Amino acid sequence: MKSLKHLNKYLLKYKYRLILGLLFTIISNFFQILPAQIVRHAFNLIREGISLHGLYEGSGQQEAVYEIFAKSILIYGVVILALALLRGLFLFFVRQTIIVMSRLIENDLKNEIYEHYQSLPLSFYRKNNTGDLMSRISEDVSRVRMYLGPAIMYGLNLIILFLMVIPYMLSVNVKLTLYTLIPLPILAISIYYVNNIIQRKSDEIQRSLSGITTFVQEAFSGIRVLKSFVREDDSHNNFTTASNTYKDKSLELNFVNSLFFPLILFMVGLSTIITVYIGGQEVMNGSITTGNIAEFLIYVNMLTWPVTALGWTASLVQRAAASQERINEFLRTKTEIVTTRNISRPIAGDIVFENVDFIYPDTNIHALKGVSFRINHGETLAVIGNTGSGKSTIANLLPRMYDASSGRILIDGIDVREYNLESLRSQIGYVPQDVFLFSDSIRNNIGFGLPSITEEQMIQSAKDADVYENIIRFPEQFDTKLGERGITLSGGQKQRVSIARALVREPSILILDDSLSAVDTKTENAILNSLRRIMNNRTSIIISHRVSSVKLADRILVMEDGEIVQHGSHEELIQVEGLYKVLYERQLQTEDLD
Repeated sequence: MKSLKHLNKYLLKYKYRLILGLLFTIISNFFQILPAQIVRHAFNLIREGISLHGLYEGSGQQEAVYEIFAKSILIYGVVILALALLRGLFLFFVRQTIIVMSRLIENDLKNEIYEHYQSLPLSFYRKNNTGDLMSRISEDVSRVRMYLGPAIMYGLNLIILFLMVIPYMLSVNVKLTLYTLIPLPILAISIYYVNNIIQRKSDEIQRSLSGITTFVQEAFSGIRVLKSFVREDDSHNNFTTASNTYKDKSLELNFVNSLFFPLILFMVGLSTIITVYIGGQEVMNGSITTGNIAEFLIYVNMLTWPVTALGWTASLVQRAAASQERINEFLRTKTEIVTTRNISRPIAGDIVFENVDFIYPDTNIHALKGVSFRINHGETLAVIGNTGSGKSTIANLLPRMYDASSGRILIDGIDVREYNLESLRSQIGYVPQDVFLFSDSIRNNIGFGLPSITEEQMIQSAKDADVYENIIRFPEQFDTKLGERGITLSGGQKQRVSIARALVREPSILILDDSLSAVDTKTENAILNSLRRIMNNRTSIIISHRVSSVKLADRILVMEDGEIVQHGSHEELIQVEGLYKVLYERQLQTEDLD
């Protein structure tokens, strides 16, 4: 239950709804209890009416007795109906306060989790898969809501009902009350265990269904591979196995569900039998009236559902506590990307790396080892090297996707850790190696980083990225809707739209992280020539494993195994033996073969 303390701040926020819900629950239970007492009076009236009716048999007064008796019963019936309507009205108010409160808290909790997710560094996302993140913000929050809504509502109802009914029943007849209530604790415990079994099997079914969905999605997405390797039969057999597992688990759940209501009806029937038997004895002893038996029968049925809900509610609270602990685990995760001085100012673009080391926190890979270099404002630096040499790590450290393990990174003579994070990132145009486009229009993808984008800015950025001609050939042009992750476009088109998205912001520092890998040499040359205007008077970093991509650079860093092995201009590096010359000659040979 300690984990659920995190929700107390929300209960305090919506305390007036909770207080009103408590008040409405008391009033609704008051209108629920009154009819039982009216039924007692009605039964006693019937018994007395029958006696009087027989007493005046054969006289003219018999008809008058009957009319008085009938009117009284009618009045009792109308009063019971009115009380039922009033109870229904206040039950509506209970749900409109407590259940609505749970929905509001659910919304607040989801917003809190999502906001916290966004504050966490990339290392967090490398350690946790997307499915787990989604599960905690959807399924776990839904389970917590069941505690805040139904569990609290039924828990309050049970407590209030017991406090109002049990003392009164004891005041009428202690023996009858104790015997009547004997089956109810057994019912609560039984329901608790049955409900736990149901929940466990439901979770197994959900996991099985999730597995089937994932399997089918992969099979249909990779249908070309399936057909080319002639694995349709194997795929069908695997699906049949998974489907049969789901079927067996569903049948097991159906069997347990079948025990639920018979168990409740059996316990209610047992309480009814005990009430009638013991009550009959007490009537013969003269301790109570027949009206009290009818009244107690109503109380038994009245208490059955709250007691049944007790087992269900206990299970809900237990599951909510487990889910909230999972949520708290992520909420306790703090970002290491902390701003020290919160400086917000325009950036010119002088960049200095001073003996920078970086070790990835999740894999312990030593990506950079004592890297030092300088880029002056308006210069273009190219970083080239083989895969895994640490090129992309440099791109990640500048906008503080990660912080350096040791050493310093300065922009305009100020440590990047002293800048306001939003101000820093808003002045850096970063085109990542792994292009990501949203399932939205091309217009909204290009203008993602600049909500106030004009038509002229969008067109110019598309032209600079050499994707304008491709876009206007689409029937809807810039309003063309892209599929999931931009699947509508080719790899090269996706990269160029991503470049346009970075260029439209007119950033002080432009980082192209292997963002021309999916385009041919001709398109690469066209983009690089367009970028001459963009790179003028702007600090730019071009990261690539292709020598042809670095021709605009003033200086070139050659990386290998996290270290700078060569540093200079193209003309200087081509004159000496080293990795750059090897890469350059290898590329020339490839182009000659093409």
